[in-house]
Amino acid sequence: MHKIFLTAALVVPTALFAAGGGNDNPPTPTNTTKECTDGQVWSDKDKACVDPQSGALDDDQLYRAARELAYAGQYPETLRVLAAMSDPKDDRVLTYLGFTYRKLGETDLGNAYYRQAIEKNPDNLLARSYMGQGFVEAGDIVSAHAQLVEIRERGGTGTWPETSLRKAILSGYTTSY
Repeated sequence: MHKIFLTAALVVPTALFAAGGGNDNPPTPTNTTKECTDGQVWSDKDKACVDPQSGALDDDQLYRAARELAYAGQYPETLRVLAAMSDPKDDRVLTYLGFTYRKLGETDLGNAYYRQAIEKNPDNLLARSYMGQGFVEAGDIVSAHAQLVEIRERGGTGTWPETSLRKAILSGYTTSY
């Protein structure tokens, strides 16, 4: 009976994505991944690749570059960009550090960063989704489902974090962004 309830809870269609609640599309490749090398990031202002630590980019630009590099599988470069962020304890930075280390196979370190991100911001649905997806990869569906419940209880039903984790639990496949 419990198994039937769990399956029904996962399969029930979710509402449309909430405004600003996430995006189900991978990041659009920019010159950061098309032109730049060695962890550099494209600066529209300078029309050139710049070092992330150069000060030419604000945190939002660095965050978008880190997401793009992570999606492209350029994990060492992602770490270099994240290291240039002004607040290394920002929950967005901690989330992508968790994601990057998990993708590098360092699951325990990745989970430690996810936990820090969630401790800093319990409503960080992306960190919860990525951590849950890591649990799916490890075969720990109970812990993954616990994160799915948390996402939903925090108003995340229908968002990309909820949808991607629900699909990962059902299929066993996780996302790269």
